[in-house]
Amino acid sequence: MAFLFIILSFSGASQITMESGTDTFVEKTSQLYQDYDHLFLNIFYTQSMVVLVENGDVTDPELLKAVDRLERLSSSIEGVVETSSMASVVKETNFQTSGRYRIPDDPNQIDHLLEIAGPQQLMPDETHTIIFVKAAGDTNENALREILREVEFAAEFADFPPEYKVIVTGDPAFNVAMEDEMNASMGPLLMLSGILMIIVLYLVFRHVRWRLLPLAIVFLGIIYTFGVMGYVRIPMSMVSMSAFPILVGLGIDYAIQFHNRIEEELDKGESESEAVIETVKHTGPAVFIALIITSLGFVSLFTSSVPMIQDFGKLLLIGIFMCFLASLFVGVTVIYGLDTLGKKNRIFRKLASIKPSISIRKVKDKEIRTGNEIEGKPNGDSLERLIEKTTMATIKHPGIVLFLAISLCLAGFYADSQVPIQTDMKTFVPTDMPALVDWNHMADVLGGGVFLNLIIKVDDAADPEVLQWMDEFSEREVDARSDIYGADSIVPIVKQMNGGTIPDNRNEVQAIYDQLPEDVRNRYIYSNSMLLLNLDIGNAWEGLGIKGMEELVKIVRTDVMWMPPPPDVSVTITGDTVTFTEVISALTTGRVAMTMLGLIMVFGGLVVIYRDWLKAFTPVITMLMVIGWAGGVMYIMGIEYTPMTATLGALILGVGSEYAVLMMERYFEEKEKGHSPVEAMREASKKIGKAIITSGLTTLFGFSALIASPFSMNSNFGMVTVIDVALALLATFIVFPPVLVYLDSWRDRRMGIEVPELKYIDH
Repeated sequence: MAFLFIILSFSGASQITMESGTDTFVEKTSQLYQDYDHLFLNIFYTQSMVVLVENGDVTDPELLKAVDRLERLSSSIEGVVETSSMASVVKETNFQTSGRYRIPDDPNQIDHLLEIAGPQQLMPDETHTIIFVKAAGDTNENALREILREVEFAAEFADFPPEYKVIVTGDPAFNVAMEDEMNASMGPLLMLSGILMIIVLYLVFRHVRWRLLPLAIVFLGIIYTFGVMGYVRIPMSMVSMSAFPILVGLGIDYAIQFHNRIEEELDKGESESEAVIETVKHTGPAVFIALIITSLGFVSLFTSSVPMIQDFGKLLLIGIFMCFLASLFVGVTVIYGLDTLGKKNRIFRKLASIKPSISIRKVKDKEIRTGNEIEGKPNGDSLERLIEKTTMATIKHPGIVLFLAISLCLAGFYADSQVPIQTDMKTFVPTDMPALVDWNHMADVLGGGVFLNLIIKVDDAADPEVLQWMDEFSEREVDARSDIYGADSIVPIVKQMNGGTIPDNRNEVQAIYDQLPEDVRNRYIYSNSMLLLNLDIGNAWEGLGIKGMEELVKIVRTDVMWMPPPPDVSVTITGDTVTFTEVISALTTGRVAMTMLGLIMVFGGLVVIYRDWLKAFTPVITMLMVIGWAGGVMYIMGIEYTPMTATLGALILGVGSEYAVLMMERYFEEKEKGHSPVEAMREASKKIGKAIITSGLTTLFGFSALIASPFSMNSNFGMVTVIDVALALLATFIVFPPVLVYLDSWRDRRMGIEVPELKYIDH
């Protein structure tokens, strides 16, 4: 069955798609997306491939002829809706002045034509020129990739003079390069995660046989996860790619817990069948409860309004369930088979070496069955003793432990409120990625280029009253708002063609519209019912930050209310800037609500499962401490909140509560055997402590692979998560034992049950 599921999983994995577009950030049913997609993206927005030519005189006739060749080649590419360059400007100006639609051979004549045409964005200075190759705003990723490839070929075939440097860049080129980098980094991250886990399993999990088996089991669960991911159409994004090292770290917990318990039962002398029954009977429910609680922590991710965070939550839920199934059915079955085969081999070797007079019955004793003598397993080691002593010390001094834990938690929550938020998405990718270097160079040459896009819905796009309002509103915004540097619309073009004023009647305005090239008209007007006004805010992201950007958008909305357009005219503020401002705000500012919801769900889940307030309260209060500590760690390390680190609260709940639940399950199992609370905790820490430490260290090492990610967002997330997992382990052995023992002892006394004084803990 497992082999069959592997085949099905490979089939499903082949259906996984890569996504990095707006719909990974914004819910398609939201008003924000409707405005952005329907009004802006599909009507006015175009995706521009930018060809930047530099390192020489860009008015050279030979260069302009090469630019013209590139533009003609690019305009014939399927999916390209518009091209523009200085070559076409020179040809059109030459046609208007001389009737010849060509590029002159005389440099002086070219200079004269450029003077007539006036300043152009297509030629920022004398050593740079730009060719824009535009596709429709709603062009899908695969089509954009093909267009970009064709533009790169066209740049080669255009035969530019050798002294000039030609760079193909722009947002589509950057997005394609980012997707390629994401794909390329996935394999190495998983491989590194596996190598690190091999090291920790080999060093820490050596008290069992087949110590590397849990790693094979968890990778089987990852294969199943890939398959389900493809079948249920969960796309691969910048965030979801980080789920797999996390799943390796989480999923291996289940394999280790089952492996540790079945080995413990075999050490007692149980038969293989009995060992399996005891393992499934005791560890199965405990791990399944931990799985449910982990899932409830992850469910809070679904409250995010950002689709890629919701997909991240879905992937984590599917992944831990697949890893649980692989551990329970495949992992336990493999150990059962290996032990059965190993026992037969040991008996055969033993029979071959003993005298015939020795009773066969003596051969079948506990040592031969379990192989302890052959394997040389010790009854205890330094790690077990350290865990036991640490647990007992915290129980002995609960006041000091809880005071320090609560104080650090409160300080951490305060520090968390001071952690800054990173809003620039381009800082999340490798700083030396060539596509990013080219994009930044383009931005330096062209300047800002960040806009607030105002869609103006009208009954008549040629209404002079509407154009007059647009002109006055633009002038006011530029004059009154220091962060608005300019305005771009059809109005300046109309004024230029009408002697510097807006015509008094619509027929004159319409006559001007009719004279405009179609590409210019379509840039600002749609179907006589919509007009576009762009407010240039320069590089406002860096100067204002997320809060400042939100405030700027609110100010412009308020200005529209105080200076309203003519009757029956409405204004919608949208575009990339508005959309991503709200998305980043939703990602980061909603983290507190997400974490609190996770805490409530975990507590509610524990109450439903156990119907016992104590068993519900102790794991949650322990993880609340860790969440507080985590905020302090981020502040001290200077790590900013990003779409990934904003999910840390849910992840801490999911990971940390598992350790606490497993420890609590074993504690009450030992208590049912007649142990006092203190002795039950001592036995629980001895018997399951090493398995939890092993699980925690393998999880920690699995997460640490993310630190090597070329994406800074994932790298910082990996670093913080490693520290948080370490804090969760620390809390499980330092905070959780005194809380549980103290509260359980207090409840026993209230119920009239005699509880030994804590002074006997060293017994």
